[in-house]
Amino acid sequence: MITMQDVCKSYKVAKRNAGFGEACKALFRREYETIHALRNVSFTINDGEMVGYIGPNGAGKSSTIKILSGILTPDSGTVLVDGRVPYKDRIRHVAQIGVVFGQRSQLWWDVPVIDSFELLKDVYSIPQKQYDNNLEELTSLLNLSELLRTPARQLSLGQRMRCEIAGSLLHSPKILFLDEPTIGLDAVSKLAVRDFIKKQNELHGTTVILTTHDMQDIEALSKRIILIGKGEILLDGTPEDLKKGGQSIDETVAELYRAYDI
Repeated sequence: MITMQDVCKSYKVAKRNAGFGEACKALFRREYETIHALRNVSFTINDGEMVGYIGPNGAGKSSTIKILSGILTPDSGTVLVDGRVPYKDRIRHVAQIGVVFGQRSQLWWDVPVIDSFELLKDVYSIPQKQYDNNLEELTSLLNLSELLRTPARQLSLGQRMRCEIAGSLLHSPKILFLDEPTIGLDAVSKLAVRDFIKKQNELHGTTVILTTHDMQDIEALSKRIILIGKGEILLDGTPEDLKKGGQSIDETVAELYRAYDI
């Protein structure tokens, strides 16, 4: 179970105007702006749930995922993931989670994908038998057999994302955080990734938190949607709860953004 209670997170960002003179002044006296990424965010996610976590750019989605995965420490509030505080018990925590950031890679760029997988096996101390079984299953479900011997830099975006997802699941995590996993993918690759995530949830009961701007991903995968805007939770319900009449989920979400001025 995942629980966030009254979590707040702020960042200080340096600001200055353009020009050499302004750059010189900033050396001695910097001006900062405080960005409130999360404001008293609270929710609970049960084991085996697939939750769509949506909101516009800058809403606080990635900050939430980074706190839940132990990368960031909140300013205040409590966070528990399977009884662990992620940012205080990182070694034990990362052994139970998988994380995929659509614009970041965990694969080594110049070596074949299978070498990256072998390195991840050592990083997570995965027993050989478990690694072999998981690799065989993931290779079959994600159709990776032709990709394993290819360096990551020579893969298309869709091929790399399939390998990224496989790499995040080699150690059999209970929870999978997906941050924009289908960004830039073609229609065929998107369908393949969606189908795999569904099967992973059905076969292994993996809890999935999905952040994306693609509402078709949300509609295809999530039975629950949490809407965040300006660092605050605005709505928590099912896709059916959010839809209005015959509107598509894209139209409904666009109206919600306008209604909440986010």
